[in-house]
Amino acid sequence: MTHLHVISEYKCFGGKLGFYSHHSSTCNSEMRFAVYQPPQATQKPVPILYFLSGLTCTEENFMVKAGAQRYAAEYGLMLVAPDTSPRNTGILGEDDDWDFGTGAGFYVDATAEPWRSHYQMYSYIVQELPAVIAANFPVKPDKQGIFGHSMGGHGALVCAMRNPKQYKSVSAFAPIVAPMQCPWGQKAFNGYLGSNQDSWRAYDASELVKQLGYHSPILIDQGTGDKFLAGQLLTEVFEKACTEVNQPLNLRYQAGYDHSYYFIASFMADHIRHHAIALT
Repeated sequence: MTHLHVISEYKCFGGKLGFYSHHSSTCNSEMRFAVYQPPQATQKPVPILYFLSGLTCTEENFMVKAGAQRYAAEYGLMLVAPDTSPRNTGILGEDDDWDFGTGAGFYVDATAEPWRSHYQMYSYIVQELPAVIAANFPVKPDKQGIFGHSMGGHGALVCAMRNPKQYKSVSAFAPIVAPMQCPWGQKAFNGYLGSNQDSWRAYDASELVKQLGYHSPILIDQGTGDKFLAGQLLTEVFEKACTEVNQPLNLRYQAGYDHSYYFIASFMADHIRHHAIALT
């Protein structure tokens, strides 16, 4: 059983919201995450829903701003929100850019120096963190769903498609769906994975959906007032890829909404319901 350090815990909608840290062997550093245990968890093990946050976020943003606890309590789902990268690793320059390094792990396993020694977020999310959660909380490890926002929407889609048995459901808010074709993705992949673009395909949702597909409909909400839509998110690339391979996609363009948590909170109920149907 991994030793968890309790940072703080709060009663919330009849359940418990907690912030924790632990030493991650995968990332070779201290990692933090937040867990919301619904009231049902005091009686029996419950399904788990992971939320992956976007650039610059920590384990706190989602729990503070998304308004998800109310719905998780209603449906009896445990919410887990990890941090977006290792921190304070001592890697030179890790804090220089807002869209690379600290707060910008991109949910990949870095292969390039010096990042590979700590930036193993893909393996952390898919393997180590679920093991930590299963060992320390009353969960049903065979009932996991995953969703996320922006960089985290990219992460959720990649994790789900590459691990379809592990994740019963997936959804995303304003995800980066074609990272190989946008500045954020190209910068991150060059830095973490090196210049050989063949290695990038394993982390590009628009490539993966054509290779692997997914066993269930994918839900995506995208605001039409999102300033990153045209240059970074490239939603239509993923839509086209899904159409090519007949992947069921529920893509909802939400008129006037931007890239913020005000947008996420507005449609949180629909996303929690989407996962609850698959998990309960």
